[in-house]
Amino acid sequence: MKVPYNYLDQEFKNTNKIFSEWKHLIKSTDFTLGKYVKKFEETFAKFVKAKYCVATNNGTDALILALKALNISVGDEVITVCNSFYATTGAIVNTGATPVFVDCDDRYQIDVKKIEAKITKKTKAILPVHWGGASPHMQTICNIAKKYKIKVIEDACMGIGGEINGKHPGTFGEIGAFSMHPLKSLNVMGDGGALVTNNKKIYNWIKMYRNHGMINRDRNHIWGINCRMQPLQSIVAMEGLKKINKVLKIREDNCKFLDNQLSKFSDKINIPERVKGYKETHSLYMILCEKRNKLKLFLEKFGIECKIHYPIPLHLQKAYLQNYKKIKMPKAEYQAKKLLTIPIHQFIKKKQLIYIVKKIEAFYLKN
Repeated sequence: MKVPYNYLDQEFKNTNKIFSEWKHLIKSTDFTLGKYVKKFEETFAKFVKAKYCVATNNGTDALILALKALNISVGDEVITVCNSFYATTGAIVNTGATPVFVDCDDRYQIDVKKIEAKITKKTKAILPVHWGGASPHMQTICNIAKKYKIKVIEDACMGIGGEINGKHPGTFGEIGAFSMHPLKSLNVMGDGGALVTNNKKIYNWIKMYRNHGMINRDRNHIWGINCRMQPLQSIVAMEGLKKINKVLKIREDNCKFLDNQLSKFSDKINIPERVKGYKETHSLYMILCEKRNKLKLFLEKFGIECKIHYPIPLHLQKAYLQNYKKIKMPKAEYQAKKLLTIPIHQFIKKKQLIYIVKKIEAFYLKN
């Protein structure tokens, strides 16, 4: 039996509705921003319950725009977690600012107890990540930011459709950044991103900057860049929004099944806490496993595709070490040696989940 990690061939198996809308778009020649992108922005803002949304061409640019909108630049420090994808730190460095890492907790989120010790006179913002589709303790982070009069920018790239006590990830801080990369909870056929904010001044600046700094065809108020979402992708995203709640319900059910079944191997496998009131998107189903590398090879031998997110934390990457002093992040380093990501996407069948559990059991009986 095969259990694929990538499900895009099934996600876009039926493209009739998308192609039909694309035909209307092509006839309209509304290829740069326009009504299709505007409709997505309005729909997405309503979905996450934010006042304003600006659609971008990817999640990385959304992060960069968010930082620039708050005037973060050379000489500033931005606190973030050390076990995210490269884009989070890359966005900080892109502005000229310095990333300041905090270790993660047992849920793979930024350890809020360690943030205050990292704050200096140069600290301009905290950039927490909703890693794996779970969420850090955002209210605590916001309280710390308020105490020290610094900003909060959320990397909610994996958080579309999630909730923290009824509030959507990306809506706690000044700005929230999202990604619609193909394997996110809301995906397009390529790259896509968005920002949300409740601050009209920030919204107007981002909207202008992502379109070369133009206020109209003939007037340019600032030197901006092109970070526009493609209208073709906005149509794909709109279709995805129509079914996202159903998708997340299936992922949640799959997660509960695996949590329950794998808890039988508590001496070999550690499952992160599922916090009451938190709705995860389960973009990544991550567990800590004894003999992780051998287990991964064993599962792949039997057709179960697994990933590691990630074997090398950000503070140990060459890109960081060639510019900054080496630091220790014990929790992230420990997790990097044991983390395993198992597929639980919406196209996984119950028999495949049972198959995964049986093969894990078989491995530990022999090892």
